[in-house]
Amino acid sequence: MKAAARTRRGAPAKGEVSARERILATANELFYREGIRAIGVDTVVERSGVSKTSLYRLFESKDALIAAFAAERDRSFWIWWDHLEEQHADDPRVLLDALLSGIAERIGRPAYRGCPFLNLMAEFPDRNHPGRVVARGNKEEMRARFATIVAKLGAAHPKRVASQLTLIVNGAYAIGHIAKPADLRDDLVDAARKLLA
Repeated sequence: MKAAARTRRGAPAKGEVSARERILATANELFYREGIRAIGVDTVVERSGVSKTSLYRLFESKDALIAAFAAERDRSFWIWWDHLEEQHADDPRVLLDALLSGIAERIGRPAYRGCPFLNLMAEFPDRNHPGRVVARGNKEEMRARFATIVAKLGAAHPKRVASQLTLIVNGAYAIGHIAKPADLRDDLVDAARKLLA
């Protein structure tokens, strides 16, 4: 019996989800759906089935868990973006339309609860909060990537146009709860085309 207990230590068995993955998956779901401040560490521990000791061994504080949640959301977003870039590498206009359409589609999902990065920044006003640092980095990266795309489209002031596109996208995230997905998609694409006209 003791030997079996010892085999549970260390790396999980093949195909088994690690404690870190379970904690992050649980935090990801709860933080996004309920709000970060509304969910305590005890709730994450209870829902993930991982002990509090294990959680604090993996994440030294709730702030560290929040930063990991934000980093995972960031990583997932850029995987999605990179996939679209690979599909439309030869046509920046089609790429931009695909990105904006994809953002509108994501906003239109039933489980949409707002942009996780804007939500995080609203909940944590301290500019140095580790989660907020990740969230700010996501928005800065989006602006930089838009600048690259619009420069390829011949925009005279790519950084300014990219800032305006980022503003429009963040506005779409903010009104996503009340907009119809089809209208939002059309409005996002139309706004981008007018900026680039």
